[in-house]
Amino acid sequence: MRKFLSLFWMLTFLAVSIQAQDLKPITWKDIPTWKYMNGGRFEVSPDGQWMAYTIVQLEGDGELIVQKVNDPESKKTYNIGGVTGQQVAFSKDSKWIAFKEDPKFDEKKKNEKSKGKPLHDKLHLIKLGTDEKKTFEKVSTFSFNNDGSSVLAINLPKDGNGEGKGSDLLIYNLSTEKALTLGNVLEFSFNKPGTYLAYTVDAANKSGNGIYLLNLSNNSTTVLENDKASYKSLSWTEKGDAFAALKMVEDKKYKQDQGKIIGVKNLSAPQVTVYDPQKDSTGFDQDYTISPNRRPMWSEDLTRLFYGIHPLVLAKKEEAKKEVDKDSVAKAESEAMKKIMADTSIHSIKDLQKAISKLDTAKASPKKGDAEKPDMTIWHWNDSRLQSRQQVLENMDKNYSFWAMYDIASGKHIALQDSSMRDLSLLPKEKYALGSDMQSYELQSNLDGQSYRDFYIVDLKTGEKTTLFTNFYLPRYSSYPRSSPDGTKLIYGYDGNYYSYDIASGEEKNLTASLPVTFVDVEDDHNVKKPLENSLGWSSDSQYVLISDGWDIWQIPAGESKEKAVNLTQDGRSEKIRYQYRFSLDREEKGIDLSKPQYFRIYGEWTKKSGIAKINPAKKSGLAAGTEKLVWEDASIGSLQKAEKAPVYFYSKETYNEPTQFYVADASLASAKKVTENAPDASKYSWSAGTRLVDYVSDKGDTLQGALFLPAGYVEGKKYPTVVYYYEKLSQTLHNWSNPGYSGTGWNPNVYTSNGFAVFIPDIVYTMDDPGMSAVWCVIPGVKAAIETGVIDENNIGIHGHSWGGYQTAFLITQTNMFKAAAAGAPLTNMISMYDLIYWNSGGGNMSIFEASQGRFTGGPWENWDSYERNSPVYHVKNVTTPLLMLHNDKDGAVDFTQGIEYYSALRRLKKPVILVQYKGENHGLGKLENRKDYSVRMMEFFNHHLKGEEAPDWLSKGINKLELDEHLEKRAF
Repeated sequence: MRKFLSLFWMLTFLAVSIQAQDLKPITWKDIPTWKYMNGGRFEVSPDGQWMAYTIVQLEGDGELIVQKVNDPESKKTYNIGGVTGQQVAFSKDSKWIAFKEDPKFDEKKKNEKSKGKPLHDKLHLIKLGTDEKKTFEKVSTFSFNNDGSSVLAINLPKDGNGEGKGSDLLIYNLSTEKALTLGNVLEFSFNKPGTYLAYTVDAANKSGNGIYLLNLSNNSTTVLENDKASYKSLSWTEKGDAFAALKMVEDKKYKQDQGKIIGVKNLSAPQVTVYDPQKDSTGFDQDYTISPNRRPMWSEDLTRLFYGIHPLVLAKKEEAKKEVDKDSVAKAESEAMKKIMADTSIHSIKDLQKAISKLDTAKASPKKGDAEKPDMTIWHWNDSRLQSRQQVLENMDKNYSFWAMYDIASGKHIALQDSSMRDLSLLPKEKYALGSDMQSYELQSNLDGQSYRDFYIVDLKTGEKTTLFTNFYLPRYSSYPRSSPDGTKLIYGYDGNYYSYDIASGEEKNLTASLPVTFVDVEDDHNVKKPLENSLGWSSDSQYVLISDGWDIWQIPAGESKEKAVNLTQDGRSEKIRYQYRFSLDREEKGIDLSKPQYFRIYGEWTKKSGIAKINPAKKSGLAAGTEKLVWEDASIGSLQKAEKAPVYFYSKETYNEPTQFYVADASLASAKKVTENAPDASKYSWSAGTRLVDYVSDKGDTLQGALFLPAGYVEGKKYPTVVYYYEKLSQTLHNWSNPGYSGTGWNPNVYTSNGFAVFIPDIVYTMDDPGMSAVWCVIPGVKAAIETGVIDENNIGIHGHSWGGYQTAFLITQTNMFKAAAAGAPLTNMISMYDLIYWNSGGGNMSIFEASQGRFTGGPWENWDSYERNSPVYHVKNVTTPLLMLHNDKDGAVDFTQGIEYYSALRRLKKPVILVQYKGENHGLGKLENRKDYSVRMMEFFNHHLKGEEAPDWLSKGINKLELDEHLEKRAF
């Protein structure tokens, strides 16, 4: 028997060894056909019985997987063409699924090369549980009629370039299989019960343009409004008992159309309200009109309509056409002919053409007073926003509109805001609105990054505005006032505490000052004052708020109640478990329903475990103190969702070497069962053999951690070449799966570990005025601690980071020689010059980022010169001995290209080993697939050479001349 067991285990070990040998490292050339679950999207039917998800690939066709949740044998696979995104929808009655099929990948590629006609999508409709499938050709968009689940609306693409913007809309009856065609439909929208379809028509010559209402119970259509106008922005109430829309009429006197607001209610016998501001010369400022850039809406009680207004701009007058004097023209032509005839230098046709050309050029020369205007910009020191920022926001500013209101009963229009209050949010139930404005503080905020605002309350019955706060400080968004579900109270953060505010009475209550913990994020190392931890929101009855202290969740009464605040989770701070956020399982919830169990994502700060905890309702009001840990694993537990109409729950889980998968369970999340097959080819490749959590202490005494990922095929006792990667704090990624792909930075930890590298990711915390030195104080001790594990080959360590991580890389190699190679993507290299440059992607200045955000400096360089110089890589460039590969693109809108050039030039001047890779026209990260492929390969070749001793390719060993570059790139393309 013992001999048999020994033989059995020997054979088993041999089988496992053979299987391991069959596995191969994933290469960059494998990735175009790597199949993966698209964006983690996972659709569930409302009854929780069916599920659907897509599997896609970069260069090939995708698949839609549809199956019964508890019956893997029911799985069906449908080709969806060469997609990376997909539109899938279940009907609300869980009987149907509809999805689009893109043209096949090869067809799209061929069409792009030949510049053929646009290819169109197909739409497939499937009756769940059957083989019935109906296909519709040439489809643009589609929609079931919400709760009704009786019809499918299919919008067809517009044919040709006719004047009208509308196209055909098919209304396909799911039970009778008959279709109704509506012509020239521009917009369509079902109400929530799915009993009515509102749609607008936009036809050639505006013939028949209008708003129509289709009663789906009898297919009768009511014409609600007709005119030679454009109708748009259909907007149903949440209940679906009324809708609003806009009517836009051309007025050649102005650049914009004149707008009118339309409200429709009492759907069985439609009552239509049309408000025309041009007919309201006493109540409506005639220098304004209703804007097309804000969707109108009804108040919940259907007494008022809300909409946007904006100023009218006069159209430019066309220059009057000058009468042409025929005699003058004839005389000029005669004189010209005489000149040509008298020209003795003309000996050929070519000479004649030159002479005529000179005469034509003279005619075309601008006359006095016809000079072209210059194309320029004036940058003024008092501009509250940089000109570059104004350019980025130009279209938004042009399209900006102010909220206004029309009271149906009184027939009165009320403007709710103007240029003195730029922001306004209508609060729930439309009793009040919260207004804010930062114009008084905008210039200073753009200089130092500190954010202040004035806040106002607007009464939505009268339009009256009252001041709530002036000069209100916002260290982060958590302090911003947030409304209760009934719209009568606010919660906001100020000076390290949370407050509630009763709008009607004006009473303010400090919610957190008396509690035994602080709600200030004491770990925030940015240059802001008392930033608060997050508020999770209001209870649905508007009586309580849930607030995090960074560890635990507190339930705090917000009104006059004498109840005490309760620490719901209790063990967060003591066990070092963070209750990070609440899973919202009801898409239509209005506040947190404390009568139902609440689910939270939990994370072990020092163990890196994660999971889901549940808090049950108390017998009285609110939630009971204490949690149940339903899922708690050495894994990354992600999303939690619930079927809309059934107690069926799904959550996602992944590890460093197991792709993200979804699991189904009941409300207890017990006995969860995997239901997806993400990354179906993952078993063909070798992945990281494991992870280790490395504890260490920074040179400043901070207790930190790093995530160490072992290489594939790891053998205990053997040391491996290692790439160190960082970006502030990332040790929490210990259990994260990195889907193989081409990132915009060239980095993918899973591809590196699959190819024999260890990967170490240490945390960095910051000391003010020393962002570069902070990396030295944190990264080097972290790497030394990782070396002690015996995994890392201390003689073959590379470092890599991008953007802020690129800066850390560029700086580290000026301070230490412990790294054998470094790759820096888009690095900041001169903090002094970078301070005054522009973040072109937003148009704003860098100075606010340096002083209040990631830069972590106090003041500008002229106030803090030593700190800026001390932390600038370029000023320590003479110390560099580490070979450096830099990626920096000429259209980088975050870190100016000159930063890369400055560092490269300084290193080159000192004959230091540096290569700068630039992709023309690319921004902060690589966008084009061919560029992402190319750089991913180059960066690994760089590390393969320096850390593994592989032969350097020509581009790395001696560079590529410009004349040879095209041939070089052509050979490498794949």
